[in-house]
Amino acid sequence: MNKTELLNKFSKDPEERIILARALDQLDRAQNRSIPCATQFLSPAQRAALEPLLAACGHPRRLLHGGYEGAERTVCVFLPDWQEAEDWDAADELAAIECAYPPTGADLTHRDLLGGLMGIGLTRERVGDILVGESAAQVVCLRDAAPIILSQFGQAGRYRLKLKEIPLSSLSPAPAEVKLIHDTVAALRLDAVLASGFSLARGKAADAVTGGRVSLNHRECLKPDKPVGEGDVLTCRGLGKCVVKTVGGQSRKGRIIVEIERYL
Repeated sequence: MNKTELLNKFSKDPEERIILARALDQLDRAQNRSIPCATQFLSPAQRAALEPLLAACGHPRRLLHGGYEGAERTVCVFLPDWQEAEDWDAADELAAIECAYPPTGADLTHRDLLGGLMGIGLTRERVGDILVGESAAQVVCLRDAAPIILSQFGQAGRYRLKLKEIPLSSLSPAPAEVKLIHDTVAALRLDAVLASGFSLARGKAADAVTGGRVSLNHRECLKPDKPVGEGDVLTCRGLGKCVVKTVGGQSRKGRIIVEIERYL
């Protein structure tokens, strides 16, 4: 299939098609020039949309990197045949900027910082994760966006910022806060597991699914009876994210034992 046929098969959403088309361009460039080529930053949903398209392209060699292990937003790097993943230097494509603000009284949020970055003309695809701390934030960005941030990003909210580039190895994400839930469900259906993970009534969980508020593995799912398994990621708009850690045997009452991690 050519590029247009691939896009027609795997996406109908105009904005998503642009992201996928750009990824295909980078894949073609890596294969034709035999050099590593990276996409811009992808969200988990965009990565999920990209995977089946890349499978149809023969599973090209690639890696995901967001500046640190466990990053939510990552670039997808297509590797030439001669290069191993461990030989790719993330600093060639990515940079990290520390944005210091007053150590006391500052109440800057992720939204404040992202809004300020968008205000200097950057698009969301050029900015990765933003790690907010008590007296400084760390911004992961594309290498070519770093000079723009360092020269133009002087303020976020009502606070002046002091900026400097730091090594990617100095990024310090806060440990995720999770709550471990041990429960049983009547069936491994999306609505049942969602209800358990977010302490909802089964009917409200089903309404959230049919209302388009729920994603399974970062893809919108409108089917309450969609099967769910170990390792699946469930997100609900307004409630957050949970992960099915383990699926066990049956309880005495014939219900399925599950262990779910809910991110707080």
